[in-house]
Amino acid sequence: MPTIHRYVVGSGLTFVALALADPAVAEVTRFEVLSVEQKALEGASFGNVGTYDRIKARVTVAVDPADPHNKVIADIELAPKNAAGKIEAISEVEILRPSDPKRGNGKLFFEVTNRGNKQSPGVFNDSNSKAMLTAADAGNGYLLRQGYTLVWSGWQGDIKSAPGTLALTVPTLTGLTSATTAEIVFDNTTSPAVAPLAWPAAEEAAAKLVVRAKWDDPPATPADMSFRFVDPTHIEIKRPAGFDAGALYSLDYVARDPKLLGIGFAATRDLVSFLRRDGSADNPLAQHGRSPFKHVYGYGQSLSGRFLREFLYLGFNEDLTRKRVFDGVLVHVSGARFTATNVRFGLPERAPRHPLDPGSSADRFPFTYADTTNPFTHSSDGVLKRCTQSHSCPKIIEADSEYEWYNSKASLLVTDPAGKPVEVPANVRLYTMSGTPHIAQPDAVAKKNPLCVLPVNPLHQGPLMRAMLDNLDKWVDRGTAPPPSRTPNLTDGTLVEVDASLPKSPIPGLPYTGMHVAAAEEDSTVHPAKLLGEFKLYLPKLNEDGMIVGGVHMPVIDAPKATYTGWNPRVEGDGPTTLCPITGGAVAFAATSEDRQKGNDPRPSVQERYPSPGSYVSKVDEIARTLVRQHLMLEEDLPRQHKAAEEDTLARLPSGRAATPAKEPAP
Repeated sequence: MPTIHRYVVGSGLTFVALALADPAVAEVTRFEVLSVEQKALEGASFGNVGTYDRIKARVTVAVDPADPHNKVIADIELAPKNAAGKIEAISEVEILRPSDPKRGNGKLFFEVTNRGNKQSPGVFNDSNSKAMLTAADAGNGYLLRQGYTLVWSGWQGDIKSAPGTLALTVPTLTGLTSATTAEIVFDNTTSPAVAPLAWPAAEEAAAKLVVRAKWDDPPATPADMSFRFVDPTHIEIKRPAGFDAGALYSLDYVARDPKLLGIGFAATRDLVSFLRRDGSADNPLAQHGRSPFKHVYGYGQSLSGRFLREFLYLGFNEDLTRKRVFDGVLVHVSGARFTATNVRFGLPERAPRHPLDPGSSADRFPFTYADTTNPFTHSSDGVLKRCTQSHSCPKIIEADSEYEWYNSKASLLVTDPAGKPVEVPANVRLYTMSGTPHIAQPDAVAKKNPLCVLPVNPLHQGPLMRAMLDNLDKWVDRGTAPPPSRTPNLTDGTLVEVDASLPKSPIPGLPYTGMHVAAAEEDSTVHPAKLLGEFKLYLPKLNEDGMIVGGVHMPVIDAPKATYTGWNPRVEGDGPTTLCPITGGAVAFAATSEDRQKGNDPRPSVQERYPSPGSYVSKVDEIARTLVRQHLMLEEDLPRQHKAAEEDTLARLPSGRAATPAKEPAP
């Protein structure tokens, strides 16, 4: 029997810290319940499910380095071990469960945190808060009304614990040194400027600094550029003349004391497996000697979506009893990327973008779910190769924004590295949410960002993402297959060569050049890494309004009052040859035919498209109903779309009205 240590905390309730004697299901050796808040979220009730309770906990995993499931973790053989010869990590955990478990849906929704934060409330619940502390934080309550038990935990060993942030404590490989590269973009012109280093310098004399206007320029060492170490984790750079605010500085140096970051994959695997399969009193979610969960779904957004892709690739969806961890996985806005986690001196926080190195460990082969061949190394691999071999693959839906096609190499989801079409596996669906940015708040409006040429794209993806989760649930639970993948592809001509993606007629205010982040193969066995070549990329075909043809179109795209893009260039003086990060653009149509003609705008005006407000609302309603019939929008979102169209807020323009298109940026 496990040893039980009882203690009392401030509220007067008694909680337990459980030291698990026989972690047969997973390598969870201790689960400490720190607090239980009954009727959380200010006691709010959600549909037929009722109220929710909150559990805050701390879980210890002890990973066996000799277990074949764990040998894929980089440097695991070098990590310090406990008396039992295992490697420990401690994760912070937060759980929201129905106060009456019988009223829940019997399914666990596990969100991989993004830099320690919750993202799902904003996406599925239309909430502007990540905290999930108040009734208002629950937004429309979608996830809670469905009856899910919601779980979050820390997996990043490179972030610190803080209120609202869930972290993972991992071993440090003290004394280990290795060459590494720090890439720095200041986004300002301050000189000298100080930048932090993710890993402390072991020695300073051998460090070298180069600068580029953009990644594919030759590295430069101008005579007026210099640098010094302020301390082992900060460098001060005297900026050279002739390089703007968006220039890329690359510091090659010898770093020390990396952390065993890859253990975050094992910690996630073991926590989820423990919660779904352990029926003892050790598991706070167990009922009557068994786990209550029929299915478990994994969700990840952006960085955490990339984590889930890598989780599958590394084989972690098979637990220690050779059972499946996640039955279904919903990957959101990750493109064809992994993370830079399971490498020595990893950088999980890193979000490679213009002008950073496109061949880094976060952007590496394989890209597709199916197996393909790398033309530079001649190796064959795929995201699902390991889980296919172990029969542990889940059902997968990946939903990407349009931004991912320009920044995150999304064309490599549907083509091989040589540019040939690839068939999507039967257990995978790919959708592109056309016209959307990487992410936007539920109440966002198009407004100017000083770094970007265009007003930023404000489109929120909630209506589509709720349908994606509903489809995943029905696929896993009932065997009801989702709609076919809907994404730009070579077969139907919606994915084209970069030059062919350019509009036939220039559109004032839309300086589209086919700008995108490259995909490269590098030899990382040498330092600095050696470029072996670039993979073939395509871009989506555009329509006469400058919006992509393929993918899933929300009503705001097929009944538009503006052009919405997944790209947005940086302004002159701040890396104008590169993309503004994380956003797209929005350029309103002219209000009238006269305004359009004055601006030489080939796009029909709002007045020409919609003779009356009623005709606009009718068009929105028609598109929304079609999406519902196609299972790409939920019935409950129809009134929301209708109301936004009536109030003229669906377009998310600052005034709620069409405006005169922006002028071309100065040359």
